[in-house]
Amino acid sequence: MEKIWLKSYPKGMPETVNVSPDVSVIDVFKQSVKRYAKSPAVSNFGVELTYAELDRRSDHFAAFCQDELKLQKGDRLAIMMPNLIQYLVALYGAFKAGLVVVNVNPMYTAHEVVHQLNDAGATALLVLENFAHTIEEAKPHLKTVKHFIVTAVGDEFPCLKRSVFNFVARHVKRMVPKYSLPGSVDYRHAMKRHAVKSFHCVELTGDDLAFLQYTGGTTGVAKGAMLTHSNMVNNLTQAATWSGHFLKPGKEILITALPLYHIFSLLANALTFMRFGALNVLITNPRDIKGFVKEMRRYKFTAITAVNTLFNALVHNEEFKQLDFSQLHFAMGGGMAVQHAVADAWQKVTGVHILEAYGLTETSPAALINPVYCRAYNGSIGLPIPSTEIKVIDEEGRELPPGEPGELCIRGPQVMKGYWNMPEETKKVLSEDGWLRTGDVAKIDEKGFAYIVDRKKDMVVVSGFNVYPNEVEAVIAEHPKVQEVAVIGVPHPVTSEAVKAFVVLKPHQKLTSNELISFCRHHLTPYKVPKIYEFRTELPKSNVGKILRRALREETTSA
Repeated sequence: MEKIWLKSYPKGMPETVNVSPDVSVIDVFKQSVKRYAKSPAVSNFGVELTYAELDRRSDHFAAFCQDELKLQKGDRLAIMMPNLIQYLVALYGAFKAGLVVVNVNPMYTAHEVVHQLNDAGATALLVLENFAHTIEEAKPHLKTVKHFIVTAVGDEFPCLKRSVFNFVARHVKRMVPKYSLPGSVDYRHAMKRHAVKSFHCVELTGDDLAFLQYTGGTTGVAKGAMLTHSNMVNNLTQAATWSGHFLKPGKEILITALPLYHIFSLLANALTFMRFGALNVLITNPRDIKGFVKEMRRYKFTAITAVNTLFNALVHNEEFKQLDFSQLHFAMGGGMAVQHAVADAWQKVTGVHILEAYGLTETSPAALINPVYCRAYNGSIGLPIPSTEIKVIDEEGRELPPGEPGELCIRGPQVMKGYWNMPEETKKVLSEDGWLRTGDVAKIDEKGFAYIVDRKKDMVVVSGFNVYPNEVEAVIAEHPKVQEVAVIGVPHPVTSEAVKAFVVLKPHQKLTSNELISFCRHHLTPYKVPKIYEFRTELPKSNVGKILRRALREETTSA
């Protein structure tokens, strides 16, 4: 296809970006430290670290990894925590030590943690104490993890504030369930021991792995997308080039409410905005809207990234409406489709439109972004960013003309190396000439703007997080009273979609929705647990006995 999107590029936007193959994420971070050393880099509960201080703290963590844990280049460090200063300290410290970072959702069950850490071959795990009880349960089944580092919410705070925060979390709010991890290392004590020790900054190239970022891909159980330093540096350079003239170096104050373990926030907030010397205001618990808004009130923030459900929750909060939006000039939505009504409400309250973007874990993630000259909702996921190509294809792989819906394919330097230890799964989605099949059905208009039409696969998106029916069905099928099950996504006014399960019981058995919910909660993260159940005597099947989810979706839609 002719690159028709280029004619819609903002004036002066280059078609490509050029990144040296030897540049790593830590090289980009060091450039920011050099340029913005005295500027605040991160804030959490009112505690700030400058770029120079974050650099020093990450040095200490790197020294700890090398000197005490004896981790070598290429070893995998898993990080399991919400948005805290410790996350960024560990992230940059890990890269300095030449490690590969494995992000773990702290809401995962022990079952999910075991699968991910064993698959990744993680050697060490840094976990917030609030979730250490999950690791205690998982530990007997972990095959490769030798080191467990436990941190508390306030461990990067000054002494008095740290003591207060940790005491309240443990004894007042009782947010830390009892756990036992013999031999685990205390984060704060480890950092203190290595504050005066030097470390060897490992030489990295673009080909070295930066992340094993887990995703369901287009089908099945979670897979580790191999994202190299080149993938990440190219992608942050692409994103920075796309919106750079719209951002003010050293002046941006960014609200970071999306978890940094999510690829969208990881790339946009932790990496791209850091390149511009921004202050990342970390929101540890965005579900606490009252506390969230209170934290926002501390700053004349200039930028925010969020998913549709979070934008929606904020615009319906009366205290949020009273905030000072005079400096806000950048709002980006990703992770799920931004709804028209939400975009309009946001613009009415803040005076700023939401810039919608599209990407996948497999694309590091940014692939398409609406140009900043768009000042209102247009329903599009945007244009391919520099050095990115797109096309849509039919079932036979033939490229389709503008206006015709087909599977969206993406090619560019941000496309993953492949799935970790899954060559056959990699071949299913990644061609030899670099085209990634996204599994999403889209169409491209005459101006090059892309629009998502439908999902080719059966993935369900709940508040921006992917839910894969195969995984949920496998859990429900384990229930001794269940004979068959099928899972689909149905529209939901708050979370965009909700998970619905159709269940056939074994003869003469009785089971309630509440019993199934309780069963699922032992094996699945809350957002994966079906909220709606329908009990049936049979499920629609093909002539070879395959359950037809599409038929169930059509029934639900027409009902």
